[in-house]
Amino acid sequence: MDVPDNQILGMEKKPKLCFKSVQDMIPARAVLYLMSFSGFLVSFMMRTDINIAMVAMAKMRLRPENSSNVTQLSCYASITNGTQTVEDQKPMEEGEFDWDSTVQSAILGSFYWCYILSQVVGGVLTQRFGTKTVFGFSQLTTAIASLLIPQAASFHFSAVIALRSLQGMASGLTWPAMYALVGIWIPSNERSRFMSSFQGFSFGIGLTYMVCGFIIGNYGWRVVFYMNGSLGVAWCLLWWLLAFDLPHKHPRITRRELNYINANIGDNIINTKDLKVPWCSIMTSIPAWSIGITTFGRIWVHYTFIIYGPSYMKTILGFSIQKNGFMNGAPFLCSYLSSVVFCYAADFIIARNLMSLTNVRKMFTAISQVFPGLLVLTIGYLGCQITLILVIWFVAVTLITASYAGAMANVVDIAPNFAGHILAFAQTIHMSASFLSPLAAAIMLQDNPTLERWRRIFAVTACVSCGTYIMYQFGGTAKEQDWNNPNRKNNSGSVRISPENNQLIVNNKTDPERGDG
Repeated sequence: MDVPDNQILGMEKKPKLCFKSVQDMIPARAVLYLMSFSGFLVSFMMRTDINIAMVAMAKMRLRPENSSNVTQLSCYASITNGTQTVEDQKPMEEGEFDWDSTVQSAILGSFYWCYILSQVVGGVLTQRFGTKTVFGFSQLTTAIASLLIPQAASFHFSAVIALRSLQGMASGLTWPAMYALVGIWIPSNERSRFMSSFQGFSFGIGLTYMVCGFIIGNYGWRVVFYMNGSLGVAWCLLWWLLAFDLPHKHPRITRRELNYINANIGDNIINTKDLKVPWCSIMTSIPAWSIGITTFGRIWVHYTFIIYGPSYMKTILGFSIQKNGFMNGAPFLCSYLSSVVFCYAADFIIARNLMSLTNVRKMFTAISQVFPGLLVLTIGYLGCQITLILVIWFVAVTLITASYAGAMANVVDIAPNFAGHILAFAQTIHMSASFLSPLAAAIMLQDNPTLERWRRIFAVTACVSCGTYIMYQFGGTAKEQDWNNPNRKNNSGSVRISPENNQLIVNNKTDPERGDG
């Protein structure tokens, strides 16, 4: 049967759905979001797996003269109908290694000793080699160290401390590296939403506790490190294929998206390789110090939940390793969803000019610190009301994520050209809480985890969390700092990067909003 010519022509004109067209439908920024989310997810799985694994690795040591006191003050969760007593319940899982609280604290905190020291190094290396190289190699190093931890633990606890310190040194490079990428790739009206990708770390923590609790209960704690290390290596391969430092160097970005980024990224984004980092200005900046100090309090309360949450649920609530992992993990899984809500809410308020950008940052910072600080204080005084304790625990952990629409997003607001360096400076301050918090808890517990001692830990946490916010309330601002763009002192026009050759372009035109300089 002959086919009419007009039908043949019609069939020839019908567009074909090919791989290239599907690829063009996915913005490069969306791929970057997914890689950022999954990168922090895997990073924090490798970082926090030892917190839940420690429950199974270390024997529970109690002072003989106080062991009866611990039993009287412990709440043992019901397995069946809520009427079970301590005698009816199976004993807690016995650990493998005879490590006291000092050794356990050293292992848990060793990650953060070097993590703090590598923050500034991360900003410098990112400026020199780019985010793709720095973030990728830091993840690979952390993954290899994770694979070696089981053998190190069998050898000596000092070997575990050495590997954890190496992981901390490598992981400290990741945050400054990713923040530097945000200023280059993401327009200002999308930054709060993109910052929710950093909450991959909350998802990673939650997934680690829930999955690892199950794995440890059924297959042993060693499998946890092998699994997470392998995931880290696999992620590095994807990162190397899909991530690029500059939009115009991305081989699969569409011209339309590239033009959109260039048009909306702002006149103040310039090639930082041509700039000298204003370290003196950063270190004397009140807004930068405000970010560092207030987030110190957020990290303190956050890491009280992250590091000592499993210990509290074991020694006070009496949870099994599987239930411990689930109850610790669930709030962190939901933290990602809450971060998306907070970040979208912040962008909504900003887009409609309902509040100034500075007030938006302060409001969400208060939500992330003041409320969790007050809630954690109440946990120690709820006795054995386990359901209410878990509800408050859940709410406090999810509210902490509001910081990513607050002070953490403020890093890019004040100086997008040096966001990585500012974050490195701020993290040097606030991440010290990541080892001071567990150290203070270990000193207050002293192998005697009574409810009264846990109340002291929660009281100190509340004071630090709420007290440090005061600095941000008075010193925080979203105003771009003058030292963000030194070229502005010499040129009244805008400065941007040419997408063709990565060269600086200066438009010597007067900006009506800034005047003549």
